[in-house]
Amino acid sequence: MAKIIRPQRASSSSVRSAPKKAAKTPKPPPKRAAKTAAKRAVKKAAKPKPWTAEEVYEAFDRFRKANPEPKGELEHLNPYTLLVAVVLSAQATDAGVNKATRALFAIADTPEKMLVLGEDKVREYIKTIGLYRNKAKNVIALSEKLIAEFGSEVPRTRAEIESLPGAGRKTANVVLNMAFGEHTMAVDTHVFRVGNRTGLAPGKTPLEVELELEKVIPTEFMLHAHHWLILHGRYTCLARGPRCEVCLINDLCRWPEKTI
Repeated sequence: MAKIIRPQRASSSSVRSAPKKAAKTPKPPPKRAAKTAAKRAVKKAAKPKPWTAEEVYEAFDRFRKANPEPKGELEHLNPYTLLVAVVLSAQATDAGVNKATRALFAIADTPEKMLVLGEDKVREYIKTIGLYRNKAKNVIALSEKLIAEFGSEVPRTRAEIESLPGAGRKTANVVLNMAFGEHTMAVDTHVFRVGNRTGLAPGKTPLEVELELEKVIPTEFMLHAHHWLILHGRYTCLARGPRCEVCLINDLCRWPEKTI
């Protein structure tokens, strides 16, 4: 009789375990992200060299030759209407303010006339400007204060102008410069950008930039300096897509991404 041989079962120790999945290799960061990180590192490491006194003089001498008598773009008839226009220009464009105030100033160019007009009517005239409701309230309130405390005249000190409803340091600097010829430096978004981007007057706040500009700009340029910087920021050193190819001070600028 033939012997039946049954196949033996494989022992558990002889069964191979399933191979472990290899750990995923982290994907390299996208080229754009790596490039951005590299740029940030370079900017942080390489602090721009401060402008020399000779370079500052050269820059403003070029501005003066190109535009000897720069003018502010806010339309006004007198110091009072200038004050009102600057208060209205907060978070608004000069062109938008001018469009609204031409008709307003034609009938209300003094504090007394503005009060006669009243808040509701003022609101109607300026309703195309951002935050017009609050601004109309401020225009009436500052007109009342000018009559009650300053003899209907715009005061000639920064502290007094800043005490008026709706007026801050920038408003005071603009009025003091344009109405009274004071050597003040009004720092708006354009001046702030130019001061930092070019390395002319770096600062974390508008006040820091203002004080640095006052320190480095020669006295002979201070009357028109803030107009030159505003116009430069508004039409050349744009927030997006600065026009380096037509910039008057390209060779002096410290911006690491500038083009020539």
